[in-house]
Amino acid sequence: MRLKILAAPLFVIALLSVIYASERITQVEEPIGPVQVSYWEKWTGFEGDAMQAVVNRFNAKQNRIHVNLVTVSDIQNKTLLAVAGGDPPDVAGLYGPNLAQYADDNAVLALDDLCASHGIRSEQYIPVYWEIGHYRGHVYALPSTPASTALHVNLALFKKAGLDINHLPQTIEEMDAAGARITTRDSEGHIDISGFMPAEPGWWNWGWGYIFGGKLWDGTTRLTANAPENVRAYDWVQSFSRKYGSSELQNFRSGFGNFSSPQNAFLSSKVAMEIQGVWMYNFIHENAPDMESPVRTWSAIPFPHPADRPDLAGLTFVDEDILAIPRGAAHPKEAFEFIAYVQSQEGMELLCLGQRKNSPLQKVSEGFYSKHPNPFIRLFSQMPRGKNVVSPPKMAIWSEYQDELNNAFQQVSLEKMSAKEALDYVQARMQPKMDAYQERARMREAQEQRDASAHPGGSGL
Repeated sequence: MRLKILAAPLFVIALLSVIYASERITQVEEPIGPVQVSYWEKWTGFEGDAMQAVVNRFNAKQNRIHVNLVTVSDIQNKTLLAVAGGDPPDVAGLYGPNLAQYADDNAVLALDDLCASHGIRSEQYIPVYWEIGHYRGHVYALPSTPASTALHVNLALFKKAGLDINHLPQTIEEMDAAGARITTRDSEGHIDISGFMPAEPGWWNWGWGYIFGGKLWDGTTRLTANAPENVRAYDWVQSFSRKYGSSELQNFRSGFGNFSSPQNAFLSSKVAMEIQGVWMYNFIHENAPDMESPVRTWSAIPFPHPADRPDLAGLTFVDEDILAIPRGAAHPKEAFEFIAYVQSQEGMELLCLGQRKNSPLQKVSEGFYSKHPNPFIRLFSQMPRGKNVVSPPKMAIWSEYQDELNNAFQQVSLEKMSAKEALDYVQARMQPKMDAYQERARMREAQEQRDASAHPGGSGL
């Protein structure tokens, strides 16, 4: 399933803690025996089953610690509630883009010493997946399952349009041309098949600028929403509205079914090309088995690059679910023993194979690839090792920034604003908020340093 990007504002934590207190589970005295480690995770279905298999394997390998896996909805907010209420789990399965907020709010523990004591090092990971859990010089989380993206292609629609399926698009211009040939209209002139739509599925509206060489910030304090490359990308987005009609595209998209259903736009052959993650195989297998058998009629390739920017070839968006130890956890050292097992090749491959995703580790067994059902798993495993890898910006105001970029995308798609007007507006709105947040962060760090000087020798564990 797609990795969600949600966050709870800092200023509501106090209110949430009051609400949480009314739901707080009564503490019971732990029985004599293994240390009971509570682990909250968001997954259900086969994804939850995959992690349960890892928990069972860990519990069976030793008798000192017993991990209890509990499925928790809205986990990012409920974990904050639990921390504020003084009753957090020992392990929380969170979303990578939430990390900056959690770390800045002192809601999760730094794991540097625990990593060192268990021999966990950055060199063991594909760099981007290690970096997602690394923030302001500390490790606050480690991966559970990662993901990467590629362009998914409906080969049957390519053939129907007379296109060569052995030469799929490598550039944006080739993709646009193929999409135009595939797009058809019904007898009333309405679109009934689209070659490609930037708005579908709409999960990376914030990221189109990277496809054209842009960035959203300088990595420290300055946002770059209206950089020329980003403007070029959003103008490309608007070109679809100019070509096919903004209202026509909107009406066409309104007829799509739920993502996880046979009426999904790609699965129902309404859209021929779509950027999607490694998880898409699961939905093809479940909801569109005819695309798999008797002959596979879909493919996955690196997302095309602009013809004048061959240096951007192979770009992929990546993200990951993470494992963190909330502040106030009762058993942090035992919790980390379980997290460390998940980081082992055995634990990670058991989990990622069960969820049909790629591994975040540098070392991957041939058995993992041979058993993996996704026919393009090597592609999804290789692209995150390349130079053009994009993950959500690591900033605590990311959720709000992303919302503004989504709004800009909508304004551009509906032809209510030009690309430059929309992104100038985002820049003007968000930079002052970034400045204010940075100032609060500096004040908080200064206070923490004063507190550390007044109480030397303190420990987070």
